[in-house]
Amino acid sequence: MIDARNYSVSGVLTDGTPVTVRAIRPDDRPSILQSFAGLDRESVYTRFFTYKKQLTSNELTHITDVDFDRVVALVATTAAEHGEKLLGGGRYAVCEDAPPFQTAELAFTTDNAYRGRGLAPLLLRHLTDIGRARGLMQFTAEVLAQNGAMLSVFRRSGLPYEFQVECDVVHVKLALVPVS
Repeated sequence: MIDARNYSVSGVLTDGTPVTVRAIRPDDRPSILQSFAGLDRESVYTRFFTYKKQLTSNELTHITDVDFDRVVALVATTAAEHGEKLLGGGRYAVCEDAPPFQTAELAFTTDNAYRGRGLAPLLLRHLTDIGRARGLMQFTAEVLAQNGAMLSVFRRSGLPYEFQVECDVVHVKLALVPVS
């Protein structure tokens, strides 16, 4: 079983940027706030389905304090002058109403400056590995139809997928079939 709470691996983005993909920690709160402040208005909307200028204390706690059982949250960082810079994050939350805890909902956020560099696909691969090890059968996601970049990540993931469009939202299902 993969120890998601202490997960930490090195990786490289498509442009050669070295990154660490690791479990989120409560002490990431300042980095999360700084990253959120740097998101453009549309990025906030595509992630939260609403416009907001800041995260509430409760939202920040929800983001950084996860149980790594039902919710697994990873961040990608790179070395910076004073420690590390948070580039983005991905998470899944197990759907309690799905047959016994075999489905989880995905969400991602990427720093504007690191979009298109392979960050979300990298995080998705690690979340997939953890989810498979824990017996998950599928991921789901709600994606705004205008968020072509995220839909492309899912299409190119190598996982069997289904998209169902309802108004302006695409309901995504990704099958976590074992790698043969």
